[in-house]
Amino acid sequence: MNGGQLPADDNRKMGHSTLKHLGEWRVRIRLSSGMQKSRMLLLGKHFNDGWLFKLAIYIILSAAALLYLNPVVYMISTSLKHGTDLVNPMIRWIPSKLEWSNYASAMIGLNYWKSIVQTGWISIAASLMQMASCAIAGYGFARMRIPGKPVFFFIVLLTFLIPPQTLSIPLYVLYSKLGWLNTPLPLLVPGLFAQGLKGAIFIIIFRQFFATLPKELEESARMDGAGPLKTFWRIMLPLARPALLIVFLFSFVWHWNDYYEPALYLKNGDFTLLAQSMQFLQGNLNSAAATGSSMGGSYFSLNESITMAAAFLIIAPPLIVYMFAQRYFVEGIERTGIVE
Repeated sequence: MNGGQLPADDNRKMGHSTLKHLGEWRVRIRLSSGMQKSRMLLLGKHFNDGWLFKLAIYIILSAAALLYLNPVVYMISTSLKHGTDLVNPMIRWIPSKLEWSNYASAMIGLNYWKSIVQTGWISIAASLMQMASCAIAGYGFARMRIPGKPVFFFIVLLTFLIPPQTLSIPLYVLYSKLGWLNTPLPLLVPGLFAQGLKGAIFIIIFRQFFATLPKELEESARMDGAGPLKTFWRIMLPLARPALLIVFLFSFVWHWNDYYEPALYLKNGDFTLLAQSMQFLQGNLNSAAATGSSMGGSYFSLNESITMAAAFLIIAPPLIVYMFAQRYFVEGIERTGIVE
């Protein structure tokens, strides 16, 4: 010790030790910062922000997509197979040769163009009728003061809960007395009165949507001298475009795919929808073969490829409609808060 001061060597050693500790702390801070960044990337600031959560979501969605797409891919693959490919265990997904003639045979068996026109105009007309009538009913339940409204809404819920098959016999007797059998009237007229196929669900959808709109809109319209009908037509209905789109698409697809009611009320074969045409596939192909078509013979050998081609031709129009309306459909789902 020299005058209470440390020797130069000791000062030098302490300086080196301090620098060493500072270097170690910097390394630790860098490692800690790197670990923190890695943790933020993997787990995220919130639970649903990290890569692990997004990876889990992608895996679940991919599995769900595979579950739904597998039957469609199998249908398309099988519809393009030759008869020999069906019995070849080596061929599963990719046909040895694309057999487009299966679709030509399926169109003949389904009487496709006549059936698709009849199915299309019935589905569109019934959907438009249900959309209009259910919008009026839903608006009344949501915004208007009607004596006994809870009782009426309970009856609507009952029509949703009661299986339609339990009402088939009385409805069949009623339509028979009215002379509506073998005509499209049993499929169209109920839609005019906010009923028909799944009508109660559509009333509930509109009721839920109109109930979320602010009451100030109606109060302003009332101050301007607008009555209930004008308020509904000029103000509330334009705002309900998302709900209108949802109801129309649901109604269209359900009417297009419905087999039970057309099979019950349309039996003479003059008016046949696509869902019914599958049961006449073999008979129509036999008739075409017997009348001297290019198929030859009087009996047509129906195989799985032609059946799958017919099934794909039936579901193709709704798929095309959904492809063009997908963006608006998703927006409507988000706006109305409905999950199908």
